[in-house]
Amino acid sequence: MRGLKFTNLMLVLGLLFIYLPMVILVIYSFNESRLVTVWGGWSVKWYVGLLDNSQLMSAVFRSLEIAFYTAISSVILGTLAAFVLTRIPRFRGRTVFGGMVTAPLVMPEVITGLSLLLLFVSMAQLIGWPQDRGVTTIWIAHTSFCSSYVAVVVSARLRELDLSIEEAAMDLGARPWKVFLLITIPMIAPSLAAGGMMSFALSLDDLVLASFVSGPGSTTLPMEVFSAVRLGVKPEINAIASLILLAVSLFTFFAWYFTRRAEKKRLQGLQEAMDATASEITQRERETATLTAPPANS
Repeated sequence: MRGLKFTNLMLVLGLLFIYLPMVILVIYSFNESRLVTVWGGWSVKWYVGLLDNSQLMSAVFRSLEIAFYTAISSVILGTLAAFVLTRIPRFRGRTVFGGMVTAPLVMPEVITGLSLLLLFVSMAQLIGWPQDRGVTTIWIAHTSFCSSYVAVVVSARLRELDLSIEEAAMDLGARPWKVFLLITIPMIAPSLAAGGMMSFALSLDDLVLASFVSGPGSTTLPMEVFSAVRLGVKPEINAIASLILLAVSLFTFFAWYFTRRAEKKRLQGLQEAMDATASEITQRERETATLTAPPANS
């Protein structure tokens, strides 16, 4: 009992440590006072004032756009990398390839950002692209960073799959690409959704990489917030942060809900197929037993 109480206490303290600052942030976003550390009553004027802050709102939409494209490209590249690492056990350079896939996980972002900056500068001098660093270079940098996380998540899911289902499909004449699209992808859909949400959050939160590879007119929200905080926290920052928390929470909830619903339907369909197969086998056994049974004595 004591161990259970201690565990519950640690759980509550951990949740408070994580979420209490967010709750305080949301509360102070309704602060009437311009000073964020002084409570002046309830007001929504800072949310209304966001409509007039074109610089901050453009940074928000730019960050959301980059995060959206990063999530899509990271899921594609990370899934392909994970499939190669898990389904091709031996090929020349496999160790080097695995190290390159997981390197961004342990590499400091400062080094990664500086390396990408030198790469883009060298490419601009050699082939003339990119002429200006902006949204495209930030998207490439975030994709190279987030693909590693997707590869790790998807690899763990691929190692747990039962290969007999894919082998049975190929034995029945299905092409490998068709097996991958119609069987493998639906089975790893929860991990794809998790990797996509992780990539979206990492891209939306990144400051270091964007600071290195961005250019004039491509300021993201973390860069804008960091620049504003150095001069003092403004109430608009609390308001926009609260809106982002709300948007991310709703997105995460709906993604979890639809993923769980799809997984439940898949398991239900699999159970129904197994029950139908079992009943069919039982029926055949009964028919076989009836045919092989000796005739009753008259």
